[in-house]
Amino acid sequence: MKKYTQDHEWVEIEGDIATVGITEHAAEELGDLTFVELPEKGLDVIVGDKLAMVESVKAASDVYAPISGTVKESNRELEDAPGLINSAAEQEGWICKIENFDVVEIEDLMTANQYTEFLAKGK
Repeated sequence: MKKYTQDHEWVEIEGDIATVGITEHAAEELGDLTFVELPEKGLDVIVGDKLAMVESVKAASDVYAPISGTVKESNRELEDAPGLINSAAEQEGWICKIENFDVVEIEDLMTANQYTEFLAKGK
């Protein structure tokens, strides 16, 4: 199950692990990424906390936690290849994995169809 935020993050739940990244739309808006600041393993986050930062030739943008939990793992491949987010934002370009999350928070996020409608409204 994949859900989306109004800040253009996505979260995909598989069992007791939530994988988090930025959406393809966000990656396109930012342009070619040149740097990604990843969260440290063990970091406890609450919905809306700064989770990471992505930087492109155009701008730097914070990535916010779509759900509360503990960072289990970060995608270290992004340190040497931040462009992975541009080429596969919602696949290999994931930013981190979160454990110990609250399943109820997932229900507050948008489905893929809701996110598409959100984008169509020019958000």
